[in-house]
Amino acid sequence: MDARTLPFEARRFAVREVGFGHVARWLALGWRDLRRCPVPGLLHGLAATTFGLAAWLLAYDLFWVLAGAFSGFLLVAPITATGVYELSRRLEAGADPSLRDSLRIWRGRDARLMHFGVLLAFAGTGWVLTSASLVTGFAGAPIEQPLDFLRLIVLADRGWLFEIWLVLGALLAAPVFASSVIAIPLLMDRDATVLEAVLASWHAVLASPAPMALWAAVILGLTLLGMAPLLLGLVVVVPWLGHASWHAYRDIVDQSPPAPPPGATPPAARR
Repeated sequence: MDARTLPFEARRFAVREVGFGHVARWLALGWRDLRRCPVPGLLHGLAATTFGLAAWLLAYDLFWVLAGAFSGFLLVAPITATGVYELSRRLEAGADPSLRDSLRIWRGRDARLMHFGVLLAFAGTGWVLTSASLVTGFAGAPIEQPLDFLRLIVLADRGWLFEIWLVLGALLAAPVFASSVIAIPLLMDRDATVLEAVLASWHAVLASPAPMALWAAVILGLTLLGMAPLLLGLVVVVPWLGHASWHAYRDIVDQSPPAPPPGATPPAARR
């Protein structure tokens, strides 16, 4: 798409095309950041895992709710990783970040992040309600356990309920991904409005549709793998993808160094 045809809000931030190789680069850089600053990142992952396990325990016999809730987690995950983005931003600026630094981004009460988080929460809640209504209304029997969902939805002899469930989920997830893939790091790193960040995110997807589709598939695949072993894999997957998403933003939007966060000491000053 020609950048001249885009709204001003999207053209304000230069977006670069990326290739398939960038996805591996983002994962490698994300893993490097996690190794350089493991404790704060892993604590974010532990918090996500604890929340998921608590939801499982509270609704273990209502799998029709859990199916929507866990898939809806993918929609709101970008805002939950905000603290991890801050860790990568500080590492890039030459700081030695701590858990306090990753939490400070919320203590600033940035209204833009809060507004964006509310929008993602509405999207996630909408999918949970849609999923629950679809499953309970058309399954033909109560869905109380994972095996019930597998038997009555995924492996059902008749009907297209599982396929419809997947299509509806994809129809909601695709625009949410396009709206948020670089929006939150952009809001943290630049003086942008929510509209500008969302339009820039869409511009990034439209500029490199196939690589960004691969990135979405990688995020989905790693998240599902992290959920498989009683959600314990999310302890690592959540911060890893959070760090990688910061580097995706940095490659896509520009290559200039970000403004040093408050309290960070530039590398030159530390020599």
